[in-house]
Amino acid sequence: MEHSEQTSDSGNFWQGNPKTMFALGLVTGVAVMSVIALVFVLDFLFSGKTAGAMAVNNQQQAQQVAQQPTDQQPTDQQPTQPSQPPKAVDDKDHIWGNKNAKVTLIEYSDFECPYCARHYDTIKQIQQAYPNDVRIVFRHFPLSFHANAQKAAEASECAGAQGKFWEMHDKIFEANKAAKMGVDQWKQDAKDLKLDTAKFNKCLDGGEMASVISADQTEASNAGVSGTPATFVNGELIEGALPFASFQAKIDAALK
Repeated sequence: MEHSEQTSDSGNFWQGNPKTMFALGLVTGVAVMSVIALVFVLDFLFSGKTAGAMAVNNQQQAQQVAQQPTDQQPTDQQPTQPSQPPKAVDDKDHIWGNKNAKVTLIEYSDFECPYCARHYDTIKQIQQAYPNDVRIVFRHFPLSFHANAQKAAEASECAGAQGKFWEMHDKIFEANKAAKMGVDQWKQDAKDLKLDTAKFNKCLDGGEMASVISADQTEASNAGVSGTPATFVNGELIEGALPFASFQAKIDAALK
């Protein structure tokens, strides 16, 4: 009987005393939080990083992502004020149309960029609609994550050295649309354009035009270009592959 009564008292002690239950819950909660904190501290220490280093690393990663050049989607964006004007057009530029035209479009592009291929169609519409009032200037901004973009740019310049820049320009964008980008394709295009293929191949394989591409990229970055396509309409930066109607409105306003 004595043992039975003691057991009942013990049960009442744990179940019926609010202060005891509160204390038990508090101790349990503290113990759980302590274990979680200990795991975090051990992981932190064994990672070999300080809090400051982790914060700096996270900030650097965010900056690197933000600074990466990108393909620019065809959204109807507001014009962007460039950090400085693009390089003035000169005799070294590839110019389509009337060299004395009232409106100048300076296009920074990547031959492998899908939005640039769409923008290529818009440029064709502009050429047809404004054969005398607009001049088109093409400059290079190949993006590092497009495997064929750099050599495509060089191929256009190698063809340009033989007076066929715009013809090769069209061939490469058509290859982009057909998913046939590659050095072998451009060498075949050089044959089709009746270029001196020995000179063209030597130029392309030897990277003779790489410095030209690099100069365009530097000038583009200085002018605020961060992705492709990027088009300056009389100095006003328009980002993305906008439809023909958007450029038409800008061109018509400039012609008034």
